[in-house]
Amino acid sequence: MPSQVRDAAIVGIHEYPRRKIEDLSSLQIKAECAIRALEDAGLTWKDIDAVYEAGEGGGVLSGIPSTPEYFGIEAGVLDTTMTGGASYEFHAAHAKQAITAGKARVALLTYGSTLRSDGARLGTGGTGLARGPAHPAGNMEDLWGLTLAGDYAMVANRHAHCFGTTTEQRAEISIATRLHATRNADAVRAMEDLSFKGTGEITIDDVAGSRMIADPIHMLECCMISDGGGAVVIAAADIARDCRQAPVWLLGTGEAVKYPTNGGDITVSAAARAGPSAFGEAGVRPDEIDVAMLYDSFTITVLTVLEDLGFCRKGEGGSFVQGGRLRFDTVDKPAINTDGGGLSSNHPGMRGLFLLMEAARQLRGQSTSQVADARLAVASGLGGRLGGRHSAGTVVLARD
Repeated sequence: MPSQVRDAAIVGIHEYPRRKIEDLSSLQIKAECAIRALEDAGLTWKDIDAVYEAGEGGGVLSGIPSTPEYFGIEAGVLDTTMTGGASYEFHAAHAKQAITAGKARVALLTYGSTLRSDGARLGTGGTGLARGPAHPAGNMEDLWGLTLAGDYAMVANRHAHCFGTTTEQRAEISIATRLHATRNADAVRAMEDLSFKGTGEITIDDVAGSRMIADPIHMLECCMISDGGGAVVIAAADIARDCRQAPVWLLGTGEAVKYPTNGGDITVSAAARAGPSAFGEAGVRPDEIDVAMLYDSFTITVLTVLEDLGFCRKGEGGSFVQGGRLRFDTVDKPAINTDGGGLSSNHPGMRGLFLLMEAARQLRGQSTSQVADARLAVASGLGGRLGGRHSAGTVVLARD
């Protein structure tokens, strides 16, 4: 592996253990996670000079976030980039840039959500005229009220039409993530609290036989809707070396957005641009990656992003995921979503931060589905609608 610049590292993480949180606000969840992540790193509130958030904690004036005020932080760098599920990969990229430029030394990323407790209909709630006049950016789609699940089903149908991808192939993704979830006590508790019919491993027949949500996507191909939260602390190299945990280095990052176009290929995501940027900066190839933490709002999301990041060619994702090769305990690379993913561990609305946390756990050797000798990981978030306008943020990470 070529020598890389190691100037910023994840030094502290904490994931809120419950996925059904009816007694706390999003700000309280964020604060609890920040406290624990700083303890994990061996740092204090006074060390933080950069704050990153996506606004889910609420604003107090003209969109100004309330997090710094709530935490009592006077940060020199404040970033409120909001790109949906990829927000926290964007934040990690921006924190690395600020640290490299000497504008920050310790960055705090936090997330808190009570999506489930609030009764949000994330995947099946329509858009359409109930929200008022259509926005110019979506006036060709919003009128018809396509649901989020329907959008991803459209991509799955197109992928099947172009490349012959089957339900049985997509099911392999659900099977691998459920296996990993069964080894994660917090994920098992989440499935129990959210009234899953079963919390054990599943089969292709289980996935294919589960209720159809939006043809061809079945229920066991859809992420859960949960509450949740977490925090990540990123520090400059000299600070990282003195922290309690071994540093997990941010080697390369990439950011991209994609918009619907006439004649555009909806089976290609923005990760096709964000991925090469991240791998190029990191100086590594996709086939060197041991663990891939990929946004799994639906199975088709993972399959598409595996292709777009270069783990296989476009159209070969179906055959690539077959045979259990995505499991943590195989010799094949990469293992995916070893915490159980959005499909079977948590999905509070924007899951990007959890991708960074599990990648860090793997590279520390602390995962409940630990990949043997994991040295390199990628976290790739996706926000918005895969078949429409969306964002992708990709971060390549390395163990010390």
